Amino acid sequence: MKKSHIIALGVIAIAVGIIISTVGDASTYVGFSEAEDLAKNGNNKSIHVVGSLKKDTQGNIVGMIYDPVTDPNSFQFTMIDSLQREEKVIYNQPKPQDLDKSEKVVVVGSMDLQNKVFRAEQILLKCPSKYNNGELNPEGEKAVSMQK
Repeated sequence: MKKSHIIALGVIAIAVGIIISTVGDASTYVGFSEAEDLAKNGNNKSIHVVGSLKKDTQGNIVGMIYDPVTDPNSFQFTMIDSLQREEKVIYNQPKPQDLDKSEKVVVVGSMDLQNKVFRAEQILLKCPSKYNNGELNPEGEKAVSMQK
């Protein structure tokens, strides 16, 4: 075998190893019920839950607790998943800036069965589309990722 063939096989083997290791770490999209079931079975891997913020009839967010003066790294809110289950979410980072404007919220983390809350490690926001009724909105679509 030529040296170039050996090097090519080595590169392929490394690429396959990287792909296999990232597939094992990939998280899945679930609802709060399935997240709770996974936690009960001892699976503490990070999962994605898609939902929206709980709002009252005037459109104000319900259940949001954030006091940057007292503790800027403590943010709590109530989220409703795609199956209409409500759950309290705790995020130990500052409140994302455009959270109030977002249409959908994706929280990445796991269920805390002792405290009956979802502990988020990351929050992804889906802001309003820049294409509403055929008009262009200059603010556009934006995803915000806040990591620990």
